[in-house]
Amino acid sequence: MTNFLTIEIIDHVTNQVLGKTKHKPTIGLILGSGLGALAESVSDADKIPYSELDSWPVSTVYGHTGQLVIGELEGKTVLVMQGRAHFYEGYEMSRVGLPIRVMKRLGIDTVIITNAAGAVNPKFEPGDLMMLTDHLNLIGMTGQSPLRGPNLEQFGTRFPDMSQVYDREIHKIARRVAQEKQIHLQEGVYVCLAGPSFETPADLRFLLAVGVDAVGMSTVPEATVAKHSGMRVLGISGITNKANLDGSTITTHEEVFEAGKLLVPKLISLVTGVLKSL
Repeated sequence: MTNFLTIEIIDHVTNQVLGKTKHKPTIGLILGSGLGALAESVSDADKIPYSELDSWPVSTVYGHTGQLVIGELEGKTVLVMQGRAHFYEGYEMSRVGLPIRVMKRLGIDTVIITNAAGAVNPKFEPGDLMMLTDHLNLIGMTGQSPLRGPNLEQFGTRFPDMSQVYDREIHKIARRVAQEKQIHLQEGVYVCLAGPSFETPADLRFLLAVGVDAVGMSTVPEATVAKHSGMRVLGISGITNKANLDGSTITTHEEVFEAGKLLVPKLISLVTGVLKSL
Protein backbone atom coordinates (compact mmCIF):
# COMPACT_ATOMS: atom_id res chain seq x y z
CA MET A 1 0.00 0.00 0.00
CA THR A 2 3.00 2.29 0.33
CA ASN A 3 3.01 3.19 -3.38
CA PHE A 4 -0.36 4.94 -3.12
CA LEU A 5 -0.70 8.64 -2.41
CA THR A 6 -1.88 9.73 1.01
CA ILE A 7 -3.43 13.02 2.01
CA GLU A 8 -0.32 13.63 4.12
CA ILE A 9 1.95 13.40 1.05
CA ILE A 10 -0.34 15.65 -0.97
CA ASP A 11 -0.61 18.28 1.76
CA HIS A 12 3.15 18.22 2.35
CA VAL A 13 3.80 19.03 -1.32
CA THR A 14 1.01 21.63 -1.29
CA ASN A 15 2.67 23.39 1.63
CA GLN A 16 6.00 23.32 -0.19
CA VAL A 17 4.41 25.09 -3.17
CA LEU A 18 2.72 27.64 -0.89
CA GLY A 19 6.10 28.37 0.66
CA LYS A 20 7.64 29.18 -2.71
CA THR A 21 5.03 31.54 -4.20
CA LYS A 22 3.21 34.70 -3.24
CA HIS A 23 0.29 33.90 -5.58
CA LYS A 24 -2.98 32.07 -4.97
CA PRO A 25 -3.80 30.41 -8.30
CA THR A 26 -7.37 29.51 -9.26
CA ILE A 27 -6.70 28.00 -12.70
CA GLY A 28 -4.20 25.30 -13.65
CA LEU A 29 -2.59 24.67 -17.02
CA ILE A 30 -0.60 21.61 -18.10
CA LEU A 31 1.60 22.05 -21.17
CA GLY A 32 2.60 19.10 -23.35
CA SER A 33 5.52 18.36 -25.70
CA GLY A 34 6.72 21.46 -27.52
CA LEU A 35 3.94 23.59 -26.03
CA GLY A 36 5.83 25.04 -23.07
CA ALA A 37 6.24 28.50 -24.61
CA LEU A 38 2.84 29.52 -23.29
CA ALA A 39 4.40 29.68 -19.83
CA GLU A 40 6.60 32.56 -20.99
CA SER A 41 3.47 34.73 -21.19
CA VAL A 42 2.90 34.52 -17.42
CA SER A 43 3.78 37.78 -15.67
CA ASP A 44 5.16 38.37 -12.16
CA ALA A 45 5.99 34.67 -12.18
CA ASP A 46 7.35 32.49 -9.42
CA LYS A 47 9.16 29.48 -10.91
CA ILE A 48 9.53 26.23 -9.00
CA PRO A 49 11.54 23.34 -10.50
CA TYR A 50 9.82 20.01 -9.97
CA SER A 51 13.04 18.71 -8.40
CA GLU A 52 12.46 21.06 -5.43
CA LEU A 53 9.14 19.40 -4.57
CA ASP A 54 9.14 16.12 -2.65
CA SER A 55 7.33 13.26 -4.42
CA TRP A 56 6.56 15.42 -7.49
CA PRO A 57 7.20 13.40 -10.67
CA VAL A 58 10.13 14.97 -12.51
CA SER A 59 10.01 15.21 -16.31
CA THR A 60 12.76 13.26 -18.08
CA VAL A 61 11.69 13.86 -21.69
CA TYR A 62 13.13 16.44 -24.08
CA GLY A 63 10.66 19.27 -24.57
CA HIS A 64 9.36 19.21 -20.99
CA THR A 65 11.12 21.94 -18.99
CA GLY A 66 9.92 20.56 -15.68
CA GLN A 67 8.86 23.51 -13.55
CA LEU A 68 5.83 25.27 -12.13
CA VAL A 69 5.26 28.82 -13.33
CA ILE A 70 2.82 30.65 -11.05
CA GLY A 71 1.66 34.18 -11.79
CA GLU A 72 -0.78 36.32 -13.77
CA LEU A 73 -2.15 35.58 -17.24
CA GLU A 74 -5.05 37.44 -18.85
CA GLY A 75 -6.22 38.78 -15.52
CA LYS A 76 -6.26 35.36 -13.87
CA THR A 77 -3.87 33.89 -11.33
CA VAL A 78 -2.61 30.66 -12.86
CA LEU A 79 -0.38 27.72 -12.04
CA VAL A 80 1.29 26.45 -15.20
CA MET A 81 3.00 23.09 -15.41
CA GLN A 82 5.73 23.65 -17.98
CA GLY A 83 6.05 20.01 -18.91
CA ARG A 84 4.73 16.84 -17.28
CA ALA A 85 5.74 13.33 -16.32
CA HIS A 86 4.29 10.24 -18.01
CA PHE A 87 3.45 6.68 -16.99
CA TYR A 88 6.09 5.34 -19.40
CA GLU A 89 8.81 7.16 -17.47
CA GLY A 90 8.30 4.64 -14.69
CA TYR A 91 5.99 6.52 -12.35
CA GLU A 92 2.99 4.95 -10.67
CA MET A 93 -0.28 6.25 -12.11
CA SER A 94 -1.22 7.79 -8.77
CA ARG A 95 2.06 9.74 -8.86
CA VAL A 96 1.23 11.05 -12.34
CA GLY A 97 -1.96 12.40 -10.78
CA LEU A 98 -0.21 14.08 -7.82
CA PRO A 99 0.05 17.52 -9.48
CA ILE A 100 -3.73 17.60 -9.95
CA ARG A 101 -4.27 16.69 -6.29
CA VAL A 102 -1.95 19.52 -5.25
CA MET A 103 -3.75 21.95 -7.56
CA LYS A 104 -7.04 21.08 -5.88
CA ARG A 105 -5.59 21.60 -2.40
CA LEU A 106 -4.25 24.98 -3.55
CA GLY A 107 -7.81 26.06 -4.40
CA ILE A 108 -7.69 25.52 -8.16
CA ASP A 109 -11.09 24.52 -9.55
CA THR A 110 -10.43 24.62 -13.31
CA VAL A 111 -7.63 22.97 -15.28
CA ILE A 112 -6.70 23.29 -18.94
CA ILE A 113 -4.76 20.23 -20.09
CA THR A 114 -2.83 20.32 -23.37
CA ASN A 115 -0.88 17.69 -25.25
CA ALA A 116 0.85 16.95 -28.52
CA ALA A 117 -1.07 14.17 -30.26
CA GLY A 118 -0.95 12.09 -33.40
CA ALA A 119 -3.91 12.08 -35.74
CA VAL A 120 -6.04 8.96 -35.94
CA ASN A 121 -8.83 10.66 -37.86
CA PRO A 122 -7.55 10.86 -41.47
CA LYS A 123 -9.26 14.25 -41.87
CA PHE A 124 -6.97 15.85 -39.28
CA GLU A 125 -3.87 17.70 -40.44
CA PRO A 126 -0.64 18.60 -38.64
CA GLY A 127 -1.11 22.02 -37.09
CA ASP A 128 -4.76 21.44 -36.17
CA LEU A 129 -6.00 21.97 -32.64
CA MET A 130 -8.52 19.43 -31.33
CA MET A 131 -10.76 20.06 -28.34
CA LEU A 132 -11.38 16.88 -26.38
CA THR A 133 -15.07 16.00 -26.20
CA ASP A 134 -14.33 12.64 -24.56
CA HIS A 135 -11.52 10.15 -24.07
CA LEU A 136 -10.94 6.43 -24.29
CA ASN A 137 -9.23 5.26 -21.10
CA LEU A 138 -7.53 2.12 -22.41
CA ILE A 139 -4.82 2.10 -19.75
CA GLY A 140 -7.37 2.55 -17.00
CA MET A 141 -9.53 -0.22 -18.45
CA THR A 142 -6.62 -2.62 -18.08
CA GLY A 143 -6.09 -1.76 -14.43
CA GLN A 144 -3.65 1.17 -14.41
CA SER A 145 -6.03 3.81 -13.09
CA PRO A 146 -4.71 6.83 -11.16
CA LEU A 147 -7.63 6.21 -8.76
CA ARG A 148 -6.48 2.68 -7.93
CA GLY A 149 -5.88 2.11 -4.23
CA PRO A 150 -7.51 3.58 -1.15
CA ASN A 151 -10.01 6.29 -2.11
CA LEU A 152 -9.11 9.80 -1.01
CA GLU A 153 -12.46 10.89 0.42
CA GLN A 154 -11.24 14.48 0.77
CA PHE A 155 -11.40 14.74 -3.02
CA GLY A 156 -14.26 12.59 -4.24
CA THR A 157 -16.34 9.44 -4.21
CA ARG A 158 -15.02 5.90 -4.62
CA PHE A 159 -16.87 5.52 -7.94
CA PRO A 160 -16.83 8.87 -9.78
CA ASP A 161 -19.06 9.44 -12.81
CA MET A 162 -17.07 9.95 -16.03
CA SER A 163 -19.89 10.76 -18.44
CA GLN A 164 -18.84 14.42 -18.73
CA VAL A 165 -15.14 14.66 -17.94
CA TYR A 166 -14.69 17.71 -20.18
CA ASP A 167 -16.75 20.72 -19.15
CA ARG A 168 -19.48 21.56 -21.65
CA GLU A 169 -19.79 25.20 -20.61
CA ILE A 170 -16.07 25.73 -21.20
CA HIS A 171 -16.52 23.99 -24.57
CA LYS A 172 -18.97 26.74 -25.52
CA ILE A 173 -16.44 29.38 -24.56
CA ALA A 174 -13.67 27.66 -26.54
CA ARG A 175 -15.85 27.38 -29.65
CA ARG A 176 -16.73 31.07 -29.46
CA VAL A 177 -13.10 32.10 -28.94
CA ALA A 178 -11.95 29.91 -31.86
CA GLN A 179 -14.58 31.48 -34.12
CA GLU A 180 -13.65 35.02 -33.07
CA LYS A 181 -9.95 34.39 -33.61
CA GLN A 182 -10.51 32.39 -36.82
CA ILE A 183 -8.89 29.27 -35.41
CA HIS A 184 -9.99 26.03 -37.03
CA LEU A 185 -10.83 23.98 -33.95
CA GLN A 186 -11.37 20.28 -34.45
CA GLU A 187 -13.30 18.28 -31.86
CA GLY A 188 -12.96 14.61 -31.03
CA VAL A 189 -12.07 11.68 -28.83
CA TYR A 190 -8.55 11.29 -27.45
CA VAL A 191 -6.93 8.07 -26.31
CA CYS A 192 -3.93 7.74 -23.99
CA LEU A 193 -1.67 4.77 -24.67
CA ALA A 194 1.11 3.69 -22.33
CA GLY A 195 3.98 4.34 -24.76
CA PRO A 196 6.78 5.09 -25.15
CA SER A 197 6.68 3.40 -28.57
CA PHE A 198 4.58 5.11 -31.20
CA GLU A 199 1.59 3.25 -32.59
CA THR A 200 1.75 0.63 -35.34
CA PRO A 201 -0.52 1.08 -38.36
CA ALA A 202 -2.62 -1.79 -36.97
CA ASP A 203 -2.91 0.05 -33.64
CA LEU A 204 -4.15 3.15 -35.46
CA ARG A 205 -6.66 1.25 -37.57
CA PHE A 206 -8.03 -0.36 -34.40
CA LEU A 207 -8.31 3.01 -32.67
CA LEU A 208 -10.03 4.53 -35.69
CA ALA A 209 -12.52 1.66 -35.76
CA VAL A 210 -13.52 2.27 -32.12
CA GLY A 211 -14.07 5.99 -32.59
CA VAL A 212 -10.76 7.63 -31.63
CA ASP A 213 -9.65 10.83 -33.37
CA ALA A 214 -6.25 11.53 -31.76
CA VAL A 215 -3.71 9.54 -29.75
CA GLY A 216 -1.09 10.44 -27.18
CA MET A 217 0.58 9.30 -23.96
CA SER A 218 -0.85 11.70 -21.38
CA THR A 219 -3.88 13.78 -20.33
CA VAL A 220 -6.35 10.99 -19.51
CA PRO A 221 -4.82 10.18 -16.07
CA GLU A 222 -4.76 13.88 -15.19
CA ALA A 223 -8.30 14.48 -16.44
CA THR A 224 -9.54 11.44 -14.51
CA VAL A 225 -8.04 12.71 -11.26
CA ALA A 226 -9.36 16.22 -11.92
CA LYS A 227 -12.88 14.93 -12.49
CA HIS A 228 -12.68 12.81 -9.34
CA SER A 229 -11.62 15.99 -7.51
CA GLY A 230 -14.65 17.95 -8.76
CA MET A 231 -12.64 20.18 -11.09
CA ARG A 232 -13.72 21.62 -14.43
CA VAL A 233 -11.55 20.35 -17.31
CA LEU A 234 -10.73 21.61 -20.79
CA GLY A 235 -8.54 19.37 -22.94
CA ILE A 236 -6.74 20.57 -26.08
CA SER A 237 -4.59 18.42 -28.38
CA GLY A 238 -2.13 19.88 -30.83
CA ILE A 239 -2.05 17.55 -33.84
CA THR A 240 1.57 16.97 -34.82
CA ASN A 241 1.38 14.32 -37.54
CA LYS A 242 -1.11 12.70 -39.90
CA ALA A 243 -2.65 9.31 -39.33
CA ASN A 244 -0.16 6.67 -40.48
CA LEU A 245 -2.79 4.04 -41.23
CA ASP A 246 -0.78 2.27 -43.93
CA GLY A 247 2.73 2.43 -42.42
CA SER A 248 4.06 4.72 -45.13
CA THR A 249 5.66 7.27 -42.76
CA ILE A 250 7.92 7.25 -39.72
CA THR A 251 7.11 9.22 -36.55
CA THR A 252 9.83 10.63 -34.27
CA HIS A 253 9.73 12.62 -31.02
CA GLU A 254 11.77 15.35 -32.73
CA GLU A 255 9.03 15.69 -35.34
CA VAL A 256 6.39 15.89 -32.61
CA PHE A 257 8.37 18.50 -30.68
CA GLU A 258 8.99 20.71 -33.72
CA ALA A 259 5.36 20.50 -34.81
CA GLY A 260 4.35 21.39 -31.26
CA LYS A 261 6.35 24.62 -31.46
CA LEU A 262 4.50 25.57 -34.66
CA LEU A 263 1.20 25.03 -32.87
CA VAL A 264 2.08 27.35 -29.99
CA PRO A 265 0.75 30.63 -31.48
CA LYS A 266 -2.69 29.12 -32.08
CA LEU A 267 -2.67 27.42 -28.70
CA ILE A 268 -1.73 30.64 -26.91
CA SER A 269 -4.44 32.53 -28.76
CA LEU A 270 -7.10 29.97 -27.89
CA VAL A 271 -6.10 29.44 -24.25
CA THR A 272 -5.70 33.14 -23.44
CA GLY A 273 -9.06 33.82 -25.04
CA VAL A 274 -10.68 31.15 -22.90
CA LEU A 275 -8.96 32.48 -19.77
CA LYS A 276 -10.38 35.96 -20.40
CA SER A 277 -13.89 34.52 -20.45
CA LEU A 278 -13.68 32.18 -17.46
